[in-house]
Amino acid sequence: MDAPGLGRAGYQPADDDGRAARRWWDGHAEEYLDEHGDDLGVAEFRWCPEGLREDEAGLLGDLDGRRVLEVGAGAAQCTRWLRARGVDAVASDVSAGMLAAARRLDAVAGTTTPLLQADARRLPLADDAVDVVFTAYGAIPFVPDADAVHREVARVLRPGGRWVFAVTHPVRWAFPDDPGERGLTATRSYFDRTPYVEVDDDGAVAYAEYHRTVGDHVRGVTAAGLRLVDVVEPEWPPDNGRTWGGWSPLRGARIPGTAVFVARSEPPGA
Repeated sequence: MDAPGLGRAGYQPADDDGRAARRWWDGHAEEYLDEHGDDLGVAEFRWCPEGLREDEAGLLGDLDGRRVLEVGAGAAQCTRWLRARGVDAVASDVSAGMLAAARRLDAVAGTTTPLLQADARRLPLADDAVDVVFTAYGAIPFVPDADAVHREVARVLRPGGRWVFAVTHPVRWAFPDDPGERGLTATRSYFDRTPYVEVDDDGAVAYAEYHRTVGDHVRGVTAAGLRLVDVVEPEWPPDNGRTWGGWSPLRGARIPGTAVFVARSEPPGA
């Protein structure tokens, strides 16, 4: 569906270096939170629309004494949850609009969350600066060069550190983004990596989302020198009756909606 004010939308090559994502999230932060704020909460850590929570999954591992960075943090709900549990965590996002929303949520919660405006491909951190980096649907889908994110994460991770990122399950790319019956029939090739692009009336890219296959994600992680240790595919729980965009109980019972990749930075000589 074409977004208001856009010239056209569809699958086409994108003349974009990732800057469209910053502009889009700056302009749509409040709209996004108005639509999904009840699901995201103020200080909750949900990995995906299926509802998988970090306190259940433990994908970040033991965080006692660890330094944690969230990239593509949006309004920093996950980081806020971590800090409430005593974790030394910082939220980063490329969008000033999203970070402004994070400050507003801090005011609601009576919290102070450390916030950093940064592109996940160019983090203003020293080498070996943190023990864990994670993102729940942030950064990776919105840049044409996700491998640059993996390399940058590998650079800032200490030996033995962990990189965890959740993305739309690659299989979903073959299906229409429709929560109903139409969304159960594949209409595109899983192997077609042409991005989904929305352009404005002047023909400039206003929004772009990039597809990688499972193999693409694995190769990106390993090429950065990280070791993949798990891929989690959350099942749709029977008590989740919510619809979130193209995610729904109907589709969730049949098609995977989320993939969470867990990788480690290997100590030298490992």
